[in-house]
Amino acid sequence: MEFRGPDAVRYVNGQVTQDVRLVAGGKIALPSCVTDAKGRLQFRVWITESDDGALWVEGPADRAEELEARLTRYLIADEVEVCSITGKWLLAHFTGASPPVPLGVTIRESARFGVPGTDWWIPAALEVGIPQEIPLLEGESLEAFRLQNGVPNWGRELTAGMLPPEAGLDASDISYQKGCYIGQEVISRIKFAGKLNKRLVRMVIDESVPADAVTLVDANGESIGCMTSVSPWAESGLRHAMGYLKRGAEEVFAIVPDGGRYPVRMI
Repeated sequence: MEFRGPDAVRYVNGQVTQDVRLVAGGKIALPSCVTDAKGRLQFRVWITESDDGALWVEGPADRAEELEARLTRYLIADEVEVCSITGKWLLAHFTGASPPVPLGVTIRESARFGVPGTDWWIPAALEVGIPQEIPLLEGESLEAFRLQNGVPNWGRELTAGMLPPEAGLDASDISYQKGCYIGQEVISRIKFAGKLNKRLVRMVIDESVPADAVTLVDANGESIGCMTSVSPWAESGLRHAMGYLKRGAEEVFAIVPDGGRYPVRMI
């Protein structure tokens, strides 16, 4: 979605958890949460500024109509023009340094996969070749890379209705200095109270642990959480994984359907 006009920055800033002003002229893209009045997660989006000064808000294509309805719900007397630019641009992301950028491509620094990288926004009508010497991450290799870097994924670690700080998004997606936005009071209260019932953690497990080991227990066999993702690849006999643990959990084990119990190490 594209927002432009004299009130665009102020308006969008009041709808998302990120400080939208940080992307102005900075050639960067930042992640942000869209929350409801109770501080519950509705969407995770990426925000950047176009070359001509408009704000771009990028979210999941299969929820485009819901996202547009939410972000324009409070648009009443503001001088903001909103339009969908879905289908007009293609997105390629490079981890590490960007290769030479073709003419007509818009680039933005971002850390979509937990490491410094570069977004290429390519006009849909422009034919751009990706250098063949750069390996393509997709499928299992992309999933393994995501988990190695501890990046939460929608539908696994991120779900509608959860509290963003539970997934650690307070470190990347939330500004506590920007002022008011929908859900801000609840999010701020969580920060200053310092209490969450559960939190997303990164872990490693032995490669012999089945991928369906979803239940996490303590030394006494009491349930203390669940795994959300397990890497399809093992390295040095270990698999990276992510999951949620209750507050105060220490010694952790994974339980598989046949009753086997395997130790889990937090990282």
